[in-house]
Amino acid sequence: MAKIKYTKTEQKHQQDSLKQFNRFLPTLQLKKQQLQQEVRLSMEKLAVNRSARKEALVRLAGVLPFFSDPAEAEKLTALVEVQTIATSTVNIAGITIPVFDKVEFADIRWDLLTTPWYTDECVAALKDALSLRAEGKVLEKQYQLLFAELTTTTQRVNLFEKVKIPECKENIRRIKIQLGDMETSAVARSKIAKNKSQHTALS
Repeated sequence: MAKIKYTKTEQKHQQDSLKQFNRFLPTLQLKKQQLQQEVRLSMEKLAVNRSARKEALVRLAGVLPFFSDPAEAEKLTALVEVQTIATSTVNIAGITIPVFDKVEFADIRWDLLTTPWYTDECVAALKDALSLRAEGKVLEKQYQLLFAELTTTTQRVNLFEKVKIPECKENIRRIKIQLGDMETSAVARSKIAKNKSQHTALS
Protein backbone atom coordinates (compact mmCIF):
# COMPACT_ATOMS: atom_id res chain seq x y z
CA MET A 1 0.00 0.00 0.00
CA ALA A 2 1.36 3.44 -0.95
CA LYS A 3 2.42 5.84 1.79
CA ILE A 4 -0.28 8.39 2.61
CA LYS A 5 -0.33 11.70 4.44
CA TYR A 6 -2.54 11.92 7.49
CA THR A 7 -4.16 15.24 6.58
CA LYS A 8 -7.67 16.44 5.76
CA THR A 9 -6.47 17.25 2.23
CA GLU A 10 -5.34 13.65 1.75
CA GLN A 11 -8.62 12.42 3.24
CA LYS A 12 -10.58 14.45 0.67
CA HIS A 13 -8.32 13.17 -2.12
CA GLN A 14 -8.98 9.56 -1.06
CA GLN A 15 -12.74 10.19 -0.78
CA ASP A 16 -12.80 11.76 -4.28
CA SER A 17 -10.87 8.79 -5.69
CA LEU A 18 -13.30 6.37 -4.04
CA LYS A 19 -16.26 8.21 -5.58
CA GLN A 20 -14.63 8.00 -9.02
CA PHE A 21 -13.93 4.28 -8.71
CA ASN A 22 -17.48 3.60 -7.51
CA ARG A 23 -18.88 5.66 -10.39
CA PHE A 24 -16.82 3.96 -13.12
CA LEU A 25 -17.06 0.39 -11.78
CA PRO A 26 -20.70 -0.28 -12.86
CA THR A 27 -19.85 0.87 -16.40
CA LEU A 28 -16.87 -1.48 -16.53
CA GLN A 29 -18.94 -4.35 -15.13
CA LEU A 30 -21.61 -3.74 -17.78
CA LYS A 31 -18.94 -3.66 -20.51
CA LYS A 32 -17.49 -6.91 -19.16
CA GLN A 33 -20.92 -8.61 -19.30
CA GLN A 34 -21.51 -7.35 -22.85
CA LEU A 35 -18.08 -8.56 -23.98
CA GLN A 36 -18.60 -11.97 -22.35
CA GLN A 37 -21.81 -12.33 -24.36
CA GLU A 38 -20.12 -11.18 -27.57
CA VAL A 39 -17.21 -13.58 -27.05
CA ARG A 40 -19.69 -16.45 -26.63
CA LEU A 41 -21.51 -15.42 -29.82
CA SER A 42 -18.19 -15.13 -31.64
CA MET A 43 -17.24 -18.66 -30.57
CA GLU A 44 -20.61 -19.95 -31.79
CA LYS A 45 -20.16 -18.26 -35.18
CA LEU A 46 -16.68 -19.74 -35.48
CA ALA A 47 -18.06 -23.22 -34.69
CA VAL A 48 -20.76 -22.82 -37.36
CA ASN A 49 -18.17 -21.63 -39.89
CA ARG A 50 -15.83 -24.54 -39.12
CA SER A 51 -18.69 -27.00 -39.54
CA ALA A 52 -19.65 -25.41 -42.87
CA ARG A 53 -16.02 -25.53 -43.99
CA LYS A 54 -15.88 -29.26 -43.25
CA GLU A 55 -19.01 -29.77 -45.34
CA ALA A 56 -17.51 -27.66 -48.12
CA LEU A 57 -14.36 -29.80 -48.05
CA VAL A 58 -16.48 -32.93 -48.29
CA ARG A 59 -18.22 -31.43 -51.31
CA LEU A 60 -14.86 -30.42 -52.76
CA ALA A 61 -13.52 -33.92 -52.17
CA GLY A 62 -16.44 -35.19 -54.22
CA VAL A 63 -15.30 -33.22 -57.25
CA LEU A 64 -11.53 -33.61 -56.70
CA PRO A 65 -11.29 -36.57 -59.09
CA PHE A 66 -12.02 -34.08 -61.85
CA PHE A 67 -8.83 -32.20 -60.86
CA SER A 68 -6.62 -35.30 -61.18
CA ASP A 69 -5.45 -34.27 -64.65
CA PRO A 70 -3.08 -31.27 -64.13
CA ALA A 71 -4.14 -29.64 -67.40
CA GLU A 72 -7.82 -30.04 -66.50
CA ALA A 73 -7.19 -28.79 -62.97
CA GLU A 74 -5.49 -25.68 -64.34
CA LYS A 75 -8.48 -24.96 -66.58
CA LEU A 76 -10.93 -25.35 -63.69
CA THR A 77 -9.00 -23.23 -61.16
CA ALA A 78 -8.54 -20.52 -63.79
CA LEU A 79 -12.33 -20.08 -63.72
CA VAL A 80 -12.22 -19.04 -60.04
CA GLU A 81 -10.45 -15.76 -59.33
CA VAL A 82 -10.90 -13.81 -56.09
CA GLN A 83 -11.11 -10.10 -56.78
CA THR A 84 -11.77 -8.72 -53.30
CA ILE A 85 -12.84 -9.87 -49.87
CA ALA A 86 -15.49 -7.34 -48.84
CA THR A 87 -15.64 -6.48 -45.15
CA SER A 88 -17.21 -3.76 -43.05
CA THR A 89 -16.82 -2.76 -39.40
CA VAL A 90 -19.06 -2.58 -36.37
CA ASN A 91 -18.55 -1.05 -32.93
CA ILE A 92 -19.10 -3.44 -30.03
CA ALA A 93 -18.58 -2.25 -26.46
CA GLY A 94 -16.33 0.56 -27.63
CA ILE A 95 -14.08 -1.45 -29.97
CA THR A 96 -14.17 -1.67 -33.75
CA ILE A 97 -14.25 -5.17 -35.19
CA PRO A 98 -14.32 -6.37 -38.82
CA VAL A 99 -17.40 -8.04 -40.26
CA PHE A 100 -17.30 -10.39 -43.24
CA ASP A 101 -19.61 -9.37 -46.07
CA LYS A 102 -18.70 -11.49 -49.08
CA VAL A 103 -16.01 -12.64 -51.47
CA GLU A 104 -16.23 -10.99 -54.84
CA PHE A 105 -15.10 -13.24 -57.66
CA ALA A 106 -14.11 -12.17 -61.13
CA ASP A 107 -16.92 -12.61 -63.65
CA ILE A 108 -15.36 -15.40 -65.71
CA ARG A 109 -17.69 -17.12 -68.12
CA TRP A 110 -17.25 -20.41 -69.90
CA ASP A 111 -18.82 -22.01 -72.90
CA LEU A 112 -21.34 -24.61 -71.74
CA LEU A 113 -21.00 -26.48 -75.00
CA THR A 114 -17.21 -26.86 -74.97
CA THR A 115 -16.55 -27.34 -71.23
CA PRO A 116 -17.09 -30.64 -69.36
CA TRP A 117 -20.44 -31.24 -67.64
CA TYR A 118 -18.86 -31.12 -64.16
CA THR A 119 -17.39 -27.60 -64.60
CA ASP A 120 -20.30 -25.80 -62.89
CA GLU A 121 -20.16 -28.10 -59.86
CA CYS A 122 -16.37 -27.79 -59.50
CA VAL A 123 -16.44 -23.98 -59.76
CA ALA A 124 -19.30 -23.72 -57.23
CA ALA A 125 -17.47 -26.03 -54.78
CA LEU A 126 -14.27 -24.00 -55.09
CA LYS A 127 -16.10 -20.71 -54.55
CA ASP A 128 -17.91 -22.05 -51.48
CA ALA A 129 -14.66 -23.31 -49.94
CA LEU A 130 -12.84 -20.01 -50.60
CA SER A 131 -15.73 -17.91 -49.27
CA LEU A 132 -15.98 -19.93 -46.07
CA ARG A 133 -12.22 -19.78 -45.53
CA ALA A 134 -12.25 -15.99 -45.96
CA GLU A 135 -15.20 -15.67 -43.57
CA GLY A 136 -13.39 -17.89 -41.05
CA LYS A 137 -10.34 -15.61 -41.03
CA VAL A 138 -12.51 -12.57 -40.31
CA LEU A 139 -14.39 -14.43 -37.56
CA GLU A 140 -11.08 -15.47 -35.97
CA LYS A 141 -9.96 -11.82 -36.01
CA GLN A 142 -13.28 -10.81 -34.40
CA TYR A 143 -12.78 -13.36 -31.64
CA GLN A 144 -9.18 -12.28 -31.00
CA LEU A 145 -10.16 -8.60 -30.68
CA LEU A 146 -13.17 -9.30 -28.45
CA PHE A 147 -11.25 -11.72 -26.22
CA ALA A 148 -8.35 -9.26 -25.83
CA GLU A 149 -10.76 -6.48 -24.85
CA LEU A 150 -12.58 -8.78 -22.43
CA THR A 151 -9.26 -9.69 -20.79
CA THR A 152 -8.32 -6.01 -20.38
CA THR A 153 -11.77 -5.06 -19.06
CA THR A 154 -11.78 -7.98 -16.60
CA GLN A 155 -8.38 -6.87 -15.32
CA ARG A 156 -9.70 -3.33 -14.80
CA VAL A 157 -12.81 -4.58 -12.98
CA ASN A 158 -10.63 -6.73 -10.70
CA LEU A 159 -8.26 -3.81 -10.11
CA PHE A 160 -11.15 -1.56 -9.04
CA GLU A 161 -13.00 -4.22 -7.00
CA LYS A 162 -10.06 -5.93 -5.31
CA VAL A 163 -7.39 -3.25 -5.10
CA LYS A 164 -8.35 0.38 -5.63
CA ILE A 165 -11.70 0.55 -3.79
CA PRO A 166 -10.55 -1.49 -0.74
CA GLU A 167 -7.30 0.53 -0.69
CA CYS A 168 -9.16 3.86 -0.66
CA LYS A 169 -11.52 2.65 2.07
CA GLU A 170 -8.60 1.49 4.21
CA ASN A 171 -6.72 4.76 3.65
CA ILE A 172 -9.79 6.79 4.66
CA ARG A 173 -10.23 4.63 7.77
CA ARG A 174 -6.58 5.07 8.78
CA ILE A 175 -6.63 8.83 8.14
CA LYS A 176 -9.81 9.24 10.22
CA ILE A 177 -8.25 7.32 13.12
CA GLN A 178 -5.02 9.32 12.90
CA LEU A 179 -6.83 12.67 12.64
CA GLY A 180 -9.04 11.63 15.57
CA ASP A 181 -5.96 10.71 17.62
CA MET A 182 -4.28 13.97 16.69
CA GLU A 183 -7.38 15.94 17.65
CA THR A 184 -7.64 14.11 21.00
CA SER A 185 -3.94 14.70 21.62
CA ALA A 186 -4.31 18.40 20.80
CA VAL A 187 -7.26 18.73 23.21
CA ALA A 188 -5.27 16.94 25.94
CA ARG A 189 -2.26 19.21 25.35
CA SER A 190 -4.53 22.24 25.45
CA LYS A 191 -6.01 21.13 28.79
CA ILE A 192 -2.55 20.46 30.22
CA ALA A 193 -1.33 23.87 29.08
CA LYS A 194 -4.44 25.52 30.51
CA ASN A 195 -3.99 23.74 33.84
CA LYS A 196 -0.33 24.77 33.96
CA SER A 197 -1.28 28.33 33.17
CA GLN A 198 -3.91 28.37 35.90
CA HIS A 199 -1.49 26.76 38.40
CA THR A 200 1.19 29.33 37.56
CA ALA A 201 -1.30 32.17 38.02
CA LEU A 202 -2.36 30.84 41.44
CA SER A 203 1.18 30.41 42.67
